[in-house]
Amino acid sequence: MNIQQHSGFYVVGVAARTHNAAEKNGKGKIGEIWHTLLRDNLAAKIPNKLGIDLIAVYTDYEAGRDGYYTYLLGLPVSSIHNIPAKFVAKHVPGGRYAVVTSNRGPVTRVVPEIWDRICSMSAGELGGSRSFRADYEVYDQRSTDPEKAQIEVYVGLR
Repeated sequence: MNIQQHSGFYVVGVAARTHNAAEKNGKGKIGEIWHTLLRDNLAAKIPNKLGIDLIAVYTDYEAGRDGYYTYLLGLPVSSIHNIPAKFVAKHVPGGRYAVVTSNRGPVTRVVPEIWDRICSMSAGELGGSRSFRADYEVYDQRSTDPEKAQIEVYVGLR
């Protein structure tokens, strides 16, 4: 397992509260967040952005993987000052993260597959126990074609 230690950073974008059961039964909010950000080209309107890779942050967990959490899709930023009202800023805390790379394929298939894989891993396989403070996905140049996407998931560890 690839374990990385890094300092914290901010992500600004569009967010909503959801939970895994709603996402699996088609009543979730993640698809809507993607649609909103991409349809309205909101990423271009985020100030102070650092790069073009989209980041999906899972944070504010209520009860581990089965409770509600905040899902934010946006871009890393150098500052959260002067953020327009339609955006939300979240801090990804520094610490240890297990980096798990998805298979390549349709993004609608590879994202649930990688999370199923992560959730079935023991603490030993993952490199530590999940912290449930923040996890995040990176959508870089390997995911520009949604039919041949590959993402990295950074799983926060204690």
